[in-house]
Amino acid sequence: MGSENAGWIKSFMPKGLLGRSLLILMTPMLLLQIVTVLIFFERHWDTVARQLSRGLAGDIVFVIDYLGEYTDADHFEWLQHSARSNLQLDILFEPDEILERQITQPPFGLVSQELFNALNERLQRPFFFDLDVDDRKLEIRVQLKDGVLSVVAPRKRLYSSTTYIFFMWIAGSALILYGVAVMFMRNQVRPIRRLAKAADQFGRGVEVDTFKPEGAAEVRLAASSFISMRDRIVRHLSQRTALLAGVSHDLRTPLTRMKLELAMQGSLPGVDALKQDVVDMERMVDAYLAFARGEEGEKAVPTDIGKLITDQVGEALRDGQQIDLHIADSLEMELRPQSVRRCLANIMSNAGRYANNLSVRAGRRGQDYEIVFDDDGPGIPVDKREDVFKPFYRLEESRNQATGGVGLGMTIARDSARGHGGDVYLEDAPGGGLRVRLVLPIGH
Repeated sequence: MGSENAGWIKSFMPKGLLGRSLLILMTPMLLLQIVTVLIFFERHWDTVARQLSRGLAGDIVFVIDYLGEYTDADHFEWLQHSARSNLQLDILFEPDEILERQITQPPFGLVSQELFNALNERLQRPFFFDLDVDDRKLEIRVQLKDGVLSVVAPRKRLYSSTTYIFFMWIAGSALILYGVAVMFMRNQVRPIRRLAKAADQFGRGVEVDTFKPEGAAEVRLAASSFISMRDRIVRHLSQRTALLAGVSHDLRTPLTRMKLELAMQGSLPGVDALKQDVVDMERMVDAYLAFARGEEGEKAVPTDIGKLITDQVGEALRDGQQIDLHIADSLEMELRPQSVRRCLANIMSNAGRYANNLSVRAGRRGQDYEIVFDDDGPGIPVDKREDVFKPFYRLEESRNQATGGVGLGMTIARDSARGHGGDVYLEDAPGGGLRVRLVLPIGH
């Protein structure tokens, strides 16, 4: 039960660093302000309401006492004028009237309760009050021995504007403080976002030469570590490519001499087989170099992915493959075109080697661009699917280059996909055979 509640709470929590930082910063401030406001309302407003209620009740007692002493009309007119001018009270005496309603229990509301207590304590007579006569006035009716006294007073006699001014100051200052906090936190989070964007771009092969450390000391340290890591990776890839290029060049020289020697042997027994071996060795050397080189040196550029797929499928059709193509969405993406071409070519050539028909479907799926290859071949056992991505691994164990290739096709395809931040997945095709799903993230 506890874990379910924790999961429910987490679902409403901010996911980003900015949101969580603001939550950590603002929650104590908000709680402090709530406590302050509650204490103010409990103490200040209660005290102010009590004093204002007692003052109004005292003025009404004064009016009643004066009426008890001077009952003639001239004195009542003077009392009306004086009460209106000095006490802000409009009084009206209704002779021989009986109070229809009276309040005997404290009503709901802080101001109503304080006014009831003050009138009940000072008047000791039946009374009734209405605090909502209109937006600006309230009425108090008191039962006297020879009639009913009606007193109309402005609402400000009971309500203090300082309460609302205090609340507005609290709310206004809170908004200003929260705005300043958001501005500073955004400035702190921005370098982290730039670091994440630089890492993503580097993973997809996009140039990040303009990236530089900025922000807090910890963020600068992480950015400096990223730059050092990037330089080491680039240096390692360059060294590997140079090494393989050198090895390839060194191997091509003896292979060329062997080809010349075999050409001069004429039609001696075994010469044709040796010639084929030399051709296979050259093909293997080229494949090893392509695997080691990968997309080294190629820059990511805006590329129409739909046109790139169409062109590559056209080349496969010219080679005799049977392919059904459907592109739902075509958009421009930051890609290394030759690397993606190599990836598509390897996937389709593998399908052409083992299947008769191939279906290619491409389109946008959320934040990714997905290319699905479904063939009608024998498929790949589930326990062997990850193995085919290993360098030089072949399901066909004869080592015959004509039937099984070198064993680097799917390795190069996955390297290319992951070099763009995506991946290659192997699944069962709906109609039997193998489904290869190539996922490429759409850059922003």
